[in-house]
Amino acid sequence: MNKLNKIALVTGASRGLGKNMAINLAKKGIDVLFTYQSKEEDAIETAKEIEKYGTRTAFLQLDIQNTSSFKQFFERLETCLRDKFQTNHIDFLINNAGTGTYATFQGTTEDQFDSMFNIHIKGVYFLSQSAIEIMNNEGAIINISSGLTRFCTEGYAAYAAAKGAVEILTKYQAAELGFRGIRSNVVAPGPIETDFGGGIVRDNKDLNQIIASQTALGRVGLPSDIGSVVTFLCTDEAKWINAQRIEVSGGYYL
Repeated sequence: MNKLNKIALVTGASRGLGKNMAINLAKKGIDVLFTYQSKEEDAIETAKEIEKYGTRTAFLQLDIQNTSSFKQFFERLETCLRDKFQTNHIDFLINNAGTGTYATFQGTTEDQFDSMFNIHIKGVYFLSQSAIEIMNNEGAIINISSGLTRFCTEGYAAYAAAKGAVEILTKYQAAELGFRGIRSNVVAPGPIETDFGGGIVRDNKDLNQIIASQTALGRVGLPSDIGSVVTFLCTDEAKWINAQRIEVSGGYYL
């Protein structure tokens, strides 16, 4: 096994978009250390799929909105890096972990608002802050946002506002970390067939067809459409892409 493989830390990769990102990274020969929140059995299955590509992998439990747990998380992470990967550094951070909440602007409770901002901006902000301490120079951060920062769909005001904050954070990361050669970019998926929002895009045939009809390429997005772009941003081919928001939506709602 090549011990010089670069290493990516992917949050929330036991299923959905994160899982596809992890698998695509492995296909490119990048070792993957990923997190899961509660379903360890899903993490085990993801690890098995990653290992099929001959790369090393490991997973750790993390609740992204519990920032008080980050110190202990990074202690476990550093032990894992040393024992499993024979290093104490990572090369890439993909801030993917998250969930949505459906509530109109007027109907959003303070608890719902706090949850969205704790998960999608506070957690990302402080996890990235700690990860930078163990990231190699010439590394990269990829923050996952949403097409909902460009177009509006009723019921996602708090979620989209938090993602908008992530997009601004990305520019500041790029500006302040450039001296180390660390790039920071945003990938913003459009509607994707996952279990997000209870799987409504994937499982509601009528909605799926409506979205497809409003998409220039004529279909709804798949997880593989996103994972490949995230992986590209971790390669040398993307070395001059920095501080950019890349929407991956097939031309939805133009």
